[in-house]
Amino acid sequence: MIGAAARESLRTAGILLAFAVAGTAFLAYTHFRTDPIITASEERAKVRLLSEVLGPVAFDNDLLRDAVELPPNAELGTLNPAPAYRARRGGEVAAVVLQAVAPDGYSGRIRLLVGIRADGELTGVRVVSHQETPGLGDYVDVARSEWIRIFEGKSLAAPAGGGWRVRKDGGEFDYVVGATVTPRAVVKAVRKALQYYEQNRGRLLDEPAGGAKGGP
Repeated sequence: MIGAAARESLRTAGILLAFAVAGTAFLAYTHFRTDPIITASEERAKVRLLSEVLGPVAFDNDLLRDAVELPPNAELGTLNPAPAYRARRGGEVAAVVLQAVAPDGYSGRIRLLVGIRADGELTGVRVVSHQETPGLGDYVDVARSEWIRIFEGKSLAAPAGGGWRVRKDGGEFDYVVGATVTPRAVVKAVRKALQYYEQNRGRLLDEPAGGAKGGP
């Protein structure tokens, strides 16, 4: 026969098991109900950011569902596969948004979104994460400064020649005195993203393998 102490232990174990099962079920139910809401909220925030990078470009497709996965690439500075989002109007790709990384920021890697029209002109650039020194390097954040908007309308041909440098290095891009490393890294990363686009525009614009489509 089972003694009283053993029965009490079994009873306690049973209660604890019941609580564990109930707790697990509650957490699973909560996750089931809230996960779609959280996912939808994150997707809306991502679309808002992508739309901000695309600026005046009009599109009628689902940006998050119309993406092509790019392998890690030295030009983009990416170490892992990353999606490139395509903005379409009437089925034609009007612009793409590339993920790029400036690996040589003052305090580490600077992650960017770079919007490029089909004709190779920049629609906008946004810094999505960085570890630059507060008060100096963080002026690349559009929430703190308008500096990042200087890329809008630029292309590989404009500025031409050595213009794709900060003014301190003989280029055409402004910078904050005492904080040259950060803008230098961002300017270089954006230019490399444009070069990547030019080298891969057929795939990015979803052009047929037999030849390019007509002009934008």
